[in-house]
Amino acid sequence: MMTSDRNYKEAFVWIWLPDETVPIVAGKLEVDNHNILFNYGKSYLERIADTKSVISIYEPELPLKAGVMPLLEGLSMPGCLRDAAPDAWGRRVIINKMLGAKGADTDTAELSELTYLLESGSDRVGALDFQRSPFEYVPRLVGNVCLDELLQSVERVENGIPLTPELDQALFHGSSIGGARPKALIEDQGVKYVAKFSLSDDLYSVVKAEYIAMRLASMVGLEVASVKMATASNKDVLLVERFDRKWTKDGWSRKAMVSALTLFALDEMMARYASYEILAEIIRHRFINPKKNLKELFSRLTFNVLCGNTDDHARNHAAFWNGKELNLTPAYDICPQVRAGNEASQAMLISGNNNLSYLKNCLEAAPNFLLSEDEASAIIEEQKFLIEQNWDLVCQEAQLSDVDKKYLWRRQF
Repeated sequence: MMTSDRNYKEAFVWIWLPDETVPIVAGKLEVDNHNILFNYGKSYLERIADTKSVISIYEPELPLKAGVMPLLEGLSMPGCLRDAAPDAWGRRVIINKMLGAKGADTDTAELSELTYLLESGSDRVGALDFQRSPFEYVPRLVGNVCLDELLQSVERVENGIPLTPELDQALFHGSSIGGARPKALIEDQGVKYVAKFSLSDDLYSVVKAEYIAMRLASMVGLEVASVKMATASNKDVLLVERFDRKWTKDGWSRKAMVSALTLFALDEMMARYASYEILAEIIRHRFINPKKNLKELFSRLTFNVLCGNTDDHARNHAAFWNGKELNLTPAYDICPQVRAGNEASQAMLISGNNNLSYLKNCLEAAPNFLLSEDEASAIIEEQKFLIEQNWDLVCQEAQLSDVDKKYLWRRQF
């Protein structure tokens, strides 16, 4: 079968409504020239008349009404649905799975967006999944797999070697999770985690550096996902607890989420226009408890600068969506990045066209977050104090080598 034959023309969107553990079909995606268009299913819209619980997938992009939804300017598919698609790593896994050895050097654009949606695992971020049928939900799931098997899978994909059927299933489960680095999904003692793995060419222990940043972020008062370290085949693995899942007596419920990229109504090609200033404005107008969310966002910005996380792009910020209002999710993917020179820049603009990683730029932007200069300064000084105070303790927790500790301190942190 040729690659083009694997490119689907339609898919059905299934959604977990708030607090529900079983999904229902919400609507249909169809290819129209180079665009992917969505319309709600009749049965989903009829729930409104029957006064049954129902929410829009995301507004203003996909309001609850009949007919094909027009795309927002510049988008080729609804952003809130693109949020649920795999990113770079997941696409490599799917290409490896579908094309085997031929997939090693395959351009990820060779497979269509609908193919990635329908060929990736079902336990994706947020409250959506994608099926070929509007009548029967068949999850693409596998049993829990040990970390050693997952690590073998990662190494094979990294080297362009086709996966064995067993390893194929091991890694496939996590193919729907975003990001460029290798990761997978596991469940341990009733808790769901994203497992993040090292790469063979890492200059230092990237997963330990992320653990340290996430732990320090929690210690300075940010709302962040819980993390813990593990090892597999003598390699480090970071486990990040999922906050979009909740266990109930009837099973797992899912929390609806949208990325900041969707809030901005931008696609990847336009992400350079994303900014903290605009996100702060969206929070002021559309979020629950805007003042609290604004202080949290400002604190994340300054912590990113202090820990050298310049990968704070618009997909690494997200909000819960309850059908009416938005609320920042816990922070995730806070990972110090290698600095090429003396000057660093954030992935999102701080204000105006300025993205240089200086605390003075954050202070100048403080009014956008409804903070006075004194309030903003106090946040920064407290973060600096707590990072220094807890640095040795957290490095000890992570069992960070002295070499990596010296490499990270005063360079990233």
